[in-house]
Amino acid sequence: MTVRQPRYSKEEFAQRGDALYESQIRSQIDEQSDRGRIVAIDIETGNFELADDPTIATRQLYERLPDAQPWVIRIGYRAVRRFGARSLKDAL
Repeated sequence: MTVRQPRYSKEEFAQRGDALYESQIRSQIDEQSDRGRIVAIDIETGNFELADDPTIATRQLYERLPDAQPWVIRIGYRAVRRFGARSLKDAL
């Protein structure tokens, strides 16, 4: 089994992932029908996979790009997971 190592700092990882989502990917998805689904983005190529679960989306991305550096976003929410009862929906 290959051990993948991050090639970027946490800050750069997040900046690259969020920038790719906003500039390239957001326009390719339907935020209404895909709300709550997961997007796994390779922060080096901009390729992405869409699934209902972070593990599945990331696995699909690794199947296409074995050396991917995945950033995961939940469509329509500020976080992929939540803890506690407070809502994490983005303000519309």
